Amino acid sequence: MPLEKRWIVAPKTPPDHLAKYREMSPIVAQVLYNRGLTDPADAYRFLHADDLSSGSLLTLKGKRPSIDRALARIRQAIRANEQIIVYGDFDADGVTSTALLVEALKALGARVAPYIPHRVDEGYGVNNEALLKLARAGVKLVITVDCGIRSVDEVEEGRALGLDIIVTDHHSLGPELPKAYAVINPKCDDAQYTEDMLAGVGVAYRLAEALFTIAGAGQPKNANGRPLTPDDFLDLVAIGTVADLAPLNRLENRMLVKRGLKVMNETKRAGLRALAEVAQLKMGSIDAGSIGFGIGPRINAARRLDNAMLAYELLATTDPNKAGQLAVRLQTLNLQRQELTRAAQDMIREKIEDPEGMPLIFAGDRGFQPGIVGLVAGRLTEEFYRPAVVMEEGDTESRASCRSIPQFDITHALDQCATLLVRHGGHAQAAGFTILNENIPEFRDKLMALARNALRGQDLLPTLEIDMEVEAADISLDLALELRQLEPTGHMNPTPTLVTRNLRVQDWRTVGQKDQHLKLRLGRPGLGQLDAIGFNLADNWNAKNGDYVDVAYQLEINEWNGNTTAQLRLLDVKRTGSW
Repeated sequence: MPLEKRWIVAPKTPPDHLAKYREMSPIVAQVLYNRGLTDPADAYRFLHADDLSSGSLLTLKGKRPSIDRALARIRQAIRANEQIIVYGDFDADGVTSTALLVEALKALGARVAPYIPHRVDEGYGVNNEALLKLARAGVKLVITVDCGIRSVDEVEEGRALGLDIIVTDHHSLGPELPKAYAVINPKCDDAQYTEDMLAGVGVAYRLAEALFTIAGAGQPKNANGRPLTPDDFLDLVAIGTVADLAPLNRLENRMLVKRGLKVMNETKRAGLRALAEVAQLKMGSIDAGSIGFGIGPRINAARRLDNAMLAYELLATTDPNKAGQLAVRLQTLNLQRQELTRAAQDMIREKIEDPEGMPLIFAGDRGFQPGIVGLVAGRLTEEFYRPAVVMEEGDTESRASCRSIPQFDITHALDQCATLLVRHGGHAQAAGFTILNENIPEFRDKLMALARNALRGQDLLPTLEIDMEVEAADISLDLALELRQLEPTGHMNPTPTLVTRNLRVQDWRTVGQKDQHLKLRLGRPGLGQLDAIGFNLADNWNAKNGDYVDVAYQLEINEWNGNTTAQLRLLDVKRTGSW
């Protein structure tokens, strides 16, 4: 039985302040206020701004020597026909960054190739073995994308091998910057950049944009000889930005994704069209949610269970037949990923005897795939609302991913166990570590004790953040259309969550292969009925026809048989009183 959620409704904004928000309803104004847009002018700009000019790297030319050096070195390599390597990370952000910059450099006449390390064989980021191999192959210039900012030793090794390395990255800086030929990261102190929360693909896009601008109009062309502009890469920018959970309350990310979705819905990329088909997404209707739940997971499935180069080849190919084959391969991997995640979660669940008395979930198995342990930990944390550690056990050492809840800083806890770990790192609610097997029992006991002390006496129930309560009479197709102005929604700009109270259950049924979903028809006093769908909510349904319920939901637009209506996507349902 799923845990009951605690609803936390955002405080109401004074009506006289909401009245200052131009050309929008009080409901949309309240949602924007909840997103931190407390100045009505900022809120209006957030909804309606449509230019990207503020972020151009070229506006910083002459202010950031590193950018000048990077642009000059790349142009020198193109003129001299030097071999350039674009070295990317293996997640969706890194793969799209790699595909974007390789395509851009090819269009500029460069001799360029991608390099994405294998997750298991090489690990994250720049590695010495790869640099040695590239240097021996005659490579002179390496451009990193979505990685490298903390690769201080590796960059130094690359320099000793005769490589010029340009680091482009967006991750947080370490105590020391790598001594690369050039470093482009919006978080650098000398950046003077308008937006420091770009994804890696956003940084790669800005670099390509600057190179295209310097090259002049009409010069860059794709493999088929068609002129290219920076806008042609925005579909890749949208995918990497959304999949990497870059904050969509930041204006530049919002505009990059907004424009990128337009390009994506008209994309000429054979790979994206094939991937949309296997994901059962309709071209012309793809939104940020389609990326987050459809495109992104399939791209990431390549690195979780195989090799990220499969995803790169899909994005890079111009052959529809090859694209179709690769898309089917990613679809197969994604289905395997789902099944492996589900099986591991079921295995761990069966071994949990007292979930309410358990401060932390700690589980490991030799059969767990390294690419799914983080997903499993996340699912367990969501299900039981407890920190979770899921470990892939090895012969002498094991690797684990951790997920946590706001009440327990998992990385701080790992810091307190550092003497027992080979390495560790992460954030307050997501981390990872490597440990010698001989230290696991002591580590487990210490981590359990830390969790027990930190969580003692706390009411550990999952929370649902609610934007506002909405009267039943206000639910309409017009409101659903107005809320669409907030798209693209995602990290830090979530789809608005609303609550409406005291709706009467007119009819209900379960749907889905395992009857796991809930469909409701809800009555409103003196008004028409509302259709509602709650995915995976059937298990906690305890009402019957004629009962009254409070519902937490997202208001969406449903198109069926030529009819367009407002529909409630249920997030939680609670029985209540009566009219």
